Amino acid sequence: MIHRAEPEQQEERPEPKEYGRHPLPAGPLAYPEVWLVRAAAAAELPDVLDAAERERAAALRRPQDRAVYEASHRALRVLAAARLGLDPAALAFRRERCPGCGGPHGRPALAGHPELQFSLSHSGGLALVAFAAVPVGVDLEAVPAPAAVHDVAAALHPQERAELGQLPPAARPSAFARCWTRKEAYLKGTGEGIAGAAFAATVVGTGEHPCPVPGWTLTDLRVDEGHAAALAVRHAPVP
Repeated sequence: MIHRAEPEQQEERPEPKEYGRHPLPAGPLAYPEVWLVRAAAAAELPDVLDAAERERAAALRRPQDRAVYEASHRALRVLAAARLGLDPAALAFRRERCPGCGGPHGRPALAGHPELQFSLSHSGGLALVAFAAVPVGVDLEAVPAPAAVHDVAAALHPQERAELGQLPPAARPSAFARCWTRKEAYLKGTGEGIAGAAFAATVVGTGEHPCPVPGWTLTDLRVDEGHAAALAVRHAPVP
């Protein structure tokens, strides 16, 4: 099943809405959209994957990973095609240039359709697919165990590590997950990814509200109690 989440004010984190209650989107985007896709949706969606996507799905050993990959990529094609008025199976994808090294491994994009930008993320049996008319990034992560927070927090900015250190241990996993998803969503939107120096250098905060990032709007998304999610949308240029 596919659900829809529409970013609103940061104080009211968007909640997914069941897709079956709304028609498929069509025409230009009036605002960014985020869709929640469950692994079980793979059986409900048409098989519109290309050969490369089928090969990647087949290489996944865990059935749940394979199901959520197939569901999210089928949903990506169906939803994008509805916006563009095209056949989902006919869509082609490409990679933009990496902003760091210029190589062909930057943001994924729809070939020939720069008016519809997208981002995709999955964790466990859930996936998020985001669309916007400008560069966009989305990230979804399971809230980690406390021990994992201690091990991975070193990758954050010193300010963010200090914020985590001031929290009681029980509050750190959710705060860490908020920070991580905001940061990864932003860096997926820019195309830099989490492997570069920008991950530690960027401050998005661990609190209830993201720290401002110049040129971008960060929005926390509500998925379920066991996950954190965030959306990053680049500001449209002023005409």
